[in-house]
Amino acid sequence: MKTVAGISIFLVLGLLAAYLIGFQPDIGGELPYDDEHTGLKDRIVIKFSHVVAENTPKGLAAAHFAELVKEKSQDRVEVQVFPNGMLYAEDNEITALQHDDVQMIAPSFSNMNVIDPAWLVMDLPFAFRNQQEVERALQGVLGERLLATLEPHGMKGAAFWHNGFRQVTNNVRQLRTPEDFQGLKFRIQPSPVLKRQFEALGASTISTPFNEIYRSLKNGKVDGQENTISNILSKRLYQVQRFITISNHSYLGYIVTFNKRFWEDLPPDVQQLLKEALAETSDWNNREALSHENRLQMLAQNQSIEMTTLSDADKALWRQRFEPLYQEFADIIGSDLMKEIP
Repeated sequence: MKTVAGISIFLVLGLLAAYLIGFQPDIGGELPYDDEHTGLKDRIVIKFSHVVAENTPKGLAAAHFAELVKEKSQDRVEVQVFPNGMLYAEDNEITALQHDDVQMIAPSFSNMNVIDPAWLVMDLPFAFRNQQEVERALQGVLGERLLATLEPHGMKGAAFWHNGFRQVTNNVRQLRTPEDFQGLKFRIQPSPVLKRQFEALGASTISTPFNEIYRSLKNGKVDGQENTISNILSKRLYQVQRFITISNHSYLGYIVTFNKRFWEDLPPDVQQLLKEALAETSDWNNREALSHENRLQMLAQNQSIEMTTLSDADKALWRQRFEPLYQEFADIIGSDLMKEIP
């Protein structure tokens, strides 16, 4: 067998092959990871699932939050955002969070009554006159009480995000007085307060996931629905609805929440940067929600939409119909919590 300076050609070839595939001899002790492997090993991934479009206040806030976290953590923490119900819908996102299939969700207040009926307080009609009143309530005792309902269910409440006030659309007739609702069917979120609200107006309801609203309206399964201006625009509901009533009768907001165990297992410095990013995003979201409300003019200029704006006298008639709901749900929600409504 031929040798090169006393070394077998096969041995040389073997050493060369080992070098090319990355083999290194054991020289005593474990070798450190290179920078790339260290980054992959230490990176924290947070799956954030939500059900609305990317161009809504919540969708934009989720993307904004992900960018802030990436910047603040120097790419150590990655927030993967899944919008439009890509992973989970309204009726199963809370369960997915509790099972740690995702680590973050931002369900609407109306969907939270499955956790605790106290959340129904946010669905009461005409409970708030403007977003400033909503803010004060959520930053005070009412907000504290609502957050306290989450941890027994494996959830860690982190922030309140806003969307705006609900308006009513339908494809049958103009809605101004309570009598105008008689006999119509509306899609609502799964809330007994919202159901009783429409029953008080003489209408019936069904509850379907958010991403099924357009189809339900188009095929005539329902006559109308209630939603914020941003959701009406982003889901193009105006394409299958002829009438819209600017009523501002109830508020639609979101609770941003983590899986509790996942949150508690995070390093303290990561918890802190997530808190900072959420605080900044929440301030940004509040401004964004207001700007979307100003997009009302886009609907007003749409020739296929007939818009009705309730006067103070009109709202007084609606309030009279809704007044019994406060007494009806006092024991369910808690009369002490209802006292925190402005």
